[in-house]
Amino acid sequence: MVHAAARRSDGPPTCHVERFVLNGSLSAPVGPRRGARYRRVVSTTETSAFIPGDYVVAVDHVGIAVPDLDTAIAWYAEHLGMVETHREINESQGVHEAMLSLPGAPDGATAVQLLAPLDADSTIAKFIDRSGPGLQQLAYRVTDIEAVSTYLRDRGIRLLYEAPRRGTADSRINFIHPKDAGGVLVELVEPNSSATH
Repeated sequence: MVHAAARRSDGPPTCHVERFVLNGSLSAPVGPRRGARYRRVVSTTETSAFIPGDYVVAVDHVGIAVPDLDTAIAWYAEHLGMVETHREINESQGVHEAMLSLPGAPDGATAVQLLAPLDADSTIAKFIDRSGPGLQQLAYRVTDIEAVSTYLRDRGIRLLYEAPRRGTADSRINFIHPKDAGGVLVELVEPNSSATH
């Protein structure tokens, strides 16, 4: 649980953070699950310790692993009225992907990314084999992926790639290791300035 920043009378703004620890591992900042043995950890940190707000600017997309791209696109169109705004094959990532949005959504609005495996050895195929279809990643839009990567690494956060790789629509991407992000695969996306979803 993160409480709003408050100014101490003798210093900079602070942020009160409550997290729950299970067997020494930091969980997501939510309350404890029933039956689990957590201990509460509360810390007050100067807000300057958090990533600068001009680095992370939006939730870019939610990535969903699907076994068949066309079937999934049709489902989202029929049941939620979403429209396909971009489609590509990314050989290096081993995926056939599509970006979906609601009709009339402004440029830069959060999208749904459908990810289908190109072959049985792709990361998405392995994800589906292990976990079934469903939510695979949460992606944040960043303005400078190198600066964000340096910031995170300086704080002991592991990234999956040594250097950014090419993502959707020639964006530059990297991922935060799920074990360092509460079990969530977090993607960092620096869009290509000349491209849109």
